Amino acid sequence: MKLFKISTYLFALSIVAFACGKGGDTVETREAAEVAAGSGVTLSLDTDASKVNWRGYKPSGQHFGIIPVVAGDLKVDGNAITAGNFTFDITKLEIHDLEAGSENYGKLWGHLQSDDFFDAQNFPQATFEITSIEPFSAGSIEDSEEFETENTPKSATEIAPSNPTHWVSGNLTMRGTTKNIKFPASIAVNDGGVSAKAGFNIDRTEWGLSYGNEANAVDKAKDQFIYNTVSVDFEINAN
Repeated sequence: MKLFKISTYLFALSIVAFACGKGGDTVETREAAEVAAGSGVTLSLDTDASKVNWRGYKPSGQHFGIIPVVAGDLKVDGNAITAGNFTFDITKLEIHDLEAGSENYGKLWGHLQSDDFFDAQNFPQATFEITSIEPFSAGSIEDSEEFETENTPKSATEIAPSNPTHWVSGNLTMRGTTKNIKFPASIAVNDGGVSAKAGFNIDRTEWGLSYGNEANAVDKAKDQFIYNTVSVDFEINAN
Protein backbone atom coordinates (compact mmCIF):
# COMPACT_ATOMS: atom_id res chain seq x y z
CA MET A 1 0.00 0.00 0.00
CA LYS A 2 1.52 3.28 -1.11
CA LEU A 3 1.37 6.01 1.53
CA PHE A 4 0.46 9.53 0.47
CA LYS A 5 2.13 12.11 2.69
CA ILE A 6 -0.06 14.94 3.91
CA SER A 7 1.52 18.03 5.52
CA THR A 8 0.39 19.19 8.94
CA TYR A 9 -1.90 21.71 7.37
CA LEU A 10 -3.93 19.75 4.82
CA PHE A 11 -7.35 18.74 3.94
CA ALA A 12 -10.74 20.31 4.15
CA LEU A 13 -12.25 17.67 1.93
CA SER A 14 -13.90 18.84 -1.23
CA ILE A 15 -15.29 16.77 -3.98
CA VAL A 16 -15.79 17.56 -7.61
CA ALA A 17 -14.36 16.50 -10.95
CA PHE A 18 -15.43 15.24 -14.32
CA ALA A 19 -18.05 12.53 -15.01
CA CYS A 20 -16.36 9.83 -16.99
CA GLY A 21 -16.58 10.87 -20.63
CA LYS A 22 -18.97 13.77 -19.86
CA GLY A 23 -16.83 16.74 -18.98
CA GLY A 24 -16.31 17.97 -15.45
CA ASP A 25 -19.43 18.96 -13.55
CA THR A 26 -19.79 15.67 -11.71
CA VAL A 27 -17.17 13.47 -10.10
CA GLU A 28 -15.24 11.08 -12.30
CA THR A 29 -17.12 7.78 -12.06
CA ARG A 30 -15.51 4.40 -12.72
CA GLU A 31 -15.99 0.77 -11.76
CA ALA A 32 -15.27 -0.21 -8.16
CA ALA A 33 -11.57 -0.39 -7.21
CA GLU A 34 -9.63 -2.26 -4.53
CA VAL A 35 -10.09 -0.65 -1.11
CA ALA A 36 -6.93 0.61 0.62
CA ALA A 37 -5.92 -1.68 3.52
CA GLY A 38 -3.99 1.09 5.25
CA SER A 39 -1.64 1.18 8.21
CA GLY A 40 -1.07 3.25 11.32
CA VAL A 41 -3.41 4.51 14.03
CA THR A 42 -7.18 4.14 13.63
CA LEU A 43 -9.18 7.31 14.33
CA SER A 44 -12.90 7.01 15.02
CA LEU A 45 -15.40 9.27 13.31
CA ASP A 46 -17.06 11.90 15.50
CA THR A 47 -20.64 11.41 14.29
CA ASP A 48 -21.89 14.46 16.22
CA ALA A 49 -19.43 16.69 14.33
CA SER A 50 -19.82 15.05 10.91
CA LYS A 51 -22.59 15.53 8.35
CA VAL A 52 -23.46 15.21 4.68
CA ASN A 53 -25.56 17.88 2.95
CA TRP A 54 -27.44 17.16 -0.28
CA ARG A 55 -29.20 19.39 -2.82
CA GLY A 56 -31.38 18.25 -5.72
CA TYR A 57 -32.57 20.40 -8.59
CA LYS A 58 -35.53 20.64 -10.94
CA PRO A 59 -36.39 23.55 -13.25
CA SER A 60 -39.17 24.71 -10.93
CA GLY A 61 -37.23 24.52 -7.65
CA GLN A 62 -34.70 22.85 -5.36
CA HIS A 63 -34.78 20.59 -2.32
CA PHE A 64 -31.98 20.20 0.20
CA GLY A 65 -31.18 18.60 3.55
CA ILE A 66 -28.77 16.19 5.27
CA ILE A 67 -27.97 12.50 5.47
CA PRO A 68 -26.50 11.54 8.87
CA VAL A 69 -23.04 9.99 9.07
CA VAL A 70 -23.48 7.14 11.56
CA ALA A 71 -20.10 5.35 11.60
CA GLY A 72 -16.61 5.39 10.17
CA ASP A 73 -12.90 5.57 10.79
CA LEU A 74 -9.64 6.74 9.23
CA LYS A 75 -6.18 5.19 9.41
CA VAL A 76 -3.36 7.69 9.84
CA ASP A 77 0.35 6.91 9.70
CA GLY A 78 2.21 10.03 10.83
CA ASN A 79 0.70 12.77 8.68
CA ALA A 80 -0.44 10.30 6.01
CA ILE A 81 -4.03 9.10 5.66
CA THR A 82 -3.72 5.51 4.45
CA ALA A 83 -7.34 4.28 4.51
CA GLY A 84 -10.83 5.23 5.59
CA ASN A 85 -14.51 4.32 5.43
CA PHE A 86 -17.80 6.06 6.24
CA THR A 87 -21.41 4.90 6.61
CA PHE A 88 -24.49 7.05 5.99
CA ASP A 89 -28.07 6.31 7.14
CA ILE A 90 -30.49 6.87 4.25
CA THR A 91 -33.52 6.16 6.46
CA LYS A 92 -32.68 9.20 8.60
CA LEU A 93 -32.41 11.58 5.65
CA GLU A 94 -33.75 15.06 6.46
CA ILE A 95 -35.32 17.70 4.19
CA HIS A 96 -34.53 21.24 5.33
CA ASP A 97 -36.44 23.34 2.81
CA LEU A 98 -39.82 21.93 3.94
CA GLU A 99 -41.46 22.06 7.36
CA ALA A 100 -40.93 18.80 9.24
CA GLY A 101 -44.24 17.04 9.80
CA SER A 102 -45.99 18.84 6.95
CA GLU A 103 -47.84 16.98 4.19
CA ASN A 104 -45.34 18.05 1.53
CA TYR A 105 -42.42 16.95 3.72
CA GLY A 106 -43.98 13.53 4.18
CA LYS A 107 -44.66 13.10 0.47
CA LEU A 108 -41.13 14.05 -0.60
CA TRP A 109 -39.45 12.03 2.17
CA GLY A 110 -41.48 8.96 1.27
CA HIS A 111 -40.69 9.39 -2.41
CA LEU A 112 -36.95 9.67 -1.75
CA GLN A 113 -37.09 6.49 0.36
CA SER A 114 -39.00 4.61 -2.36
CA ASP A 115 -37.70 2.52 -5.25
CA ASP A 116 -37.86 5.62 -7.46
CA PHE A 117 -34.80 6.91 -5.60
CA PHE A 118 -32.85 5.26 -2.74
CA ASP A 119 -34.98 2.12 -2.26
CA ALA A 120 -34.20 2.46 1.46
CA GLN A 121 -36.23 -0.57 2.45
CA ASN A 122 -33.70 -2.79 0.69
CA PHE A 123 -30.67 -0.49 0.95
CA PRO A 124 -30.92 1.58 4.15
CA GLN A 125 -27.25 2.62 4.19
CA ALA A 126 -24.72 4.17 1.82
CA THR A 127 -20.96 3.83 2.25
CA PHE A 128 -17.73 5.42 1.05
CA GLU A 129 -14.35 3.61 1.19
CA ILE A 130 -11.05 5.28 0.28
CA THR A 131 -9.02 3.58 -2.46
CA SER A 132 -6.20 6.10 -3.08
CA ILE A 133 -4.97 9.67 -2.64
CA GLU A 134 -2.67 11.67 -4.93
CA PRO A 135 -1.46 15.30 -5.15
CA PHE A 136 -3.99 17.78 -6.53
CA SER A 137 -1.43 18.92 -9.10
CA ALA A 138 -2.23 15.72 -11.00
CA GLY A 139 -5.44 17.22 -12.42
CA SER A 140 -7.77 20.20 -12.59
CA ILE A 141 -11.41 21.05 -11.84
CA GLU A 142 -13.63 21.51 -14.86
CA ASP A 143 -17.24 22.59 -15.41
CA SER A 144 -19.68 21.17 -17.92
CA GLU A 145 -22.80 22.70 -19.41
CA GLU A 146 -26.26 22.23 -17.88
CA PHE A 147 -29.67 23.04 -19.34
CA GLU A 148 -30.34 26.60 -18.22
CA THR A 149 -33.35 27.29 -15.97
CA GLU A 150 -33.95 29.36 -12.84
CA ASN A 151 -32.60 26.39 -10.86
CA THR A 152 -29.63 25.20 -12.88
CA PRO A 153 -27.39 23.03 -10.63
CA LYS A 154 -24.38 24.73 -9.06
CA SER A 155 -21.18 24.19 -11.01
CA ALA A 156 -18.24 22.08 -9.85
CA THR A 157 -15.97 25.08 -9.37
CA GLU A 158 -18.70 26.94 -7.48
CA ILE A 159 -18.97 24.30 -4.77
CA ALA A 160 -15.33 23.15 -4.73
CA PRO A 161 -12.90 24.44 -2.06
CA SER A 162 -10.72 27.37 -3.02
CA ASN A 163 -7.43 25.58 -2.35
CA PRO A 164 -7.71 21.81 -2.84
CA THR A 165 -4.54 19.87 -2.06
CA HIS A 166 -5.19 16.28 -3.13
CA TRP A 167 -7.34 14.04 -5.30
CA VAL A 168 -9.18 11.38 -3.31
CA SER A 169 -10.57 8.23 -4.90
CA GLY A 170 -13.02 5.88 -3.24
CA ASN A 171 -15.88 3.45 -3.70
CA LEU A 172 -19.32 5.02 -3.16
CA THR A 173 -22.10 2.46 -2.66
CA MET A 174 -25.80 3.39 -2.89
CA ARG A 175 -28.85 1.13 -3.42
CA GLY A 176 -26.61 -1.87 -4.08
CA THR A 177 -24.42 -0.24 -6.73
CA THR A 178 -20.75 0.58 -6.14
CA LYS A 179 -18.86 3.11 -8.27
CA ASN A 180 -15.40 4.53 -7.75
CA ILE A 181 -15.37 8.32 -7.69
CA LYS A 182 -12.44 10.74 -7.78
CA PHE A 183 -12.56 14.26 -6.38
CA PRO A 184 -10.27 17.13 -5.30
CA ALA A 185 -9.82 17.53 -1.56
CA SER A 186 -8.19 19.55 1.17
CA ILE A 187 -7.73 17.72 4.50
CA ALA A 188 -6.16 18.77 7.81
CA VAL A 189 -4.28 16.28 9.99
CA ASN A 190 -3.51 17.99 13.29
CA ASP A 191 -2.84 16.91 16.90
CA GLY A 192 -3.97 13.34 16.42
CA GLY A 193 -7.18 14.28 14.61
CA VAL A 194 -8.47 14.74 11.08
CA SER A 195 -10.96 17.34 9.87
CA ALA A 196 -12.29 17.38 6.33
CA LYS A 197 -14.82 19.27 4.24
CA ALA A 198 -16.06 18.58 0.72
CA GLY A 199 -18.34 19.86 -2.02
CA PHE A 200 -19.04 18.03 -5.29
CA ASN A 201 -21.59 16.96 -7.87
CA ILE A 202 -22.59 13.41 -8.80
CA ASP A 203 -24.84 11.98 -11.50
CA ARG A 204 -27.52 10.18 -9.46
CA THR A 205 -28.42 7.85 -12.34
CA GLU A 206 -25.00 6.15 -12.08
CA TRP A 207 -26.37 4.51 -8.90
CA GLY A 208 -29.84 3.76 -10.26
CA LEU A 209 -31.65 6.81 -8.86
CA SER A 210 -33.30 7.37 -12.23
CA TYR A 211 -36.75 8.83 -11.52
CA GLY A 212 -37.39 11.84 -13.78
CA ASN A 213 -34.15 11.10 -15.64
CA GLU A 214 -33.12 14.28 -17.42
CA ALA A 215 -31.90 12.27 -20.40
CA ASN A 216 -35.43 10.99 -21.03
CA ALA A 217 -37.03 14.44 -21.30
CA VAL A 218 -38.59 14.78 -24.76
CA ASP A 219 -38.94 18.55 -24.47
CA LYS A 220 -36.90 20.11 -21.67
CA ALA A 221 -38.66 23.42 -22.20
CA LYS A 222 -41.71 21.83 -20.56
CA ASP A 223 -39.70 21.48 -17.32
CA GLN A 224 -40.92 17.91 -16.84
CA PHE A 225 -37.69 16.42 -15.55
CA ILE A 226 -35.35 16.37 -12.56
CA TYR A 227 -31.70 17.28 -13.06
CA ASN A 228 -29.46 14.21 -12.87
CA THR A 229 -26.86 16.35 -11.10
CA VAL A 230 -27.01 16.27 -7.29
CA SER A 231 -24.73 18.50 -5.21
CA VAL A 232 -23.14 17.02 -2.11
CA ASP A 233 -21.00 18.67 0.56
CA PHE A 234 -19.90 17.30 3.89
CA GLU A 235 -17.87 17.80 7.01
CA ILE A 236 -15.94 14.88 8.50
CA ASN A 237 -14.12 14.91 11.84
CA ALA A 238 -12.23 11.98 13.37
CA ASN A 239 -10.07 11.70 16.46
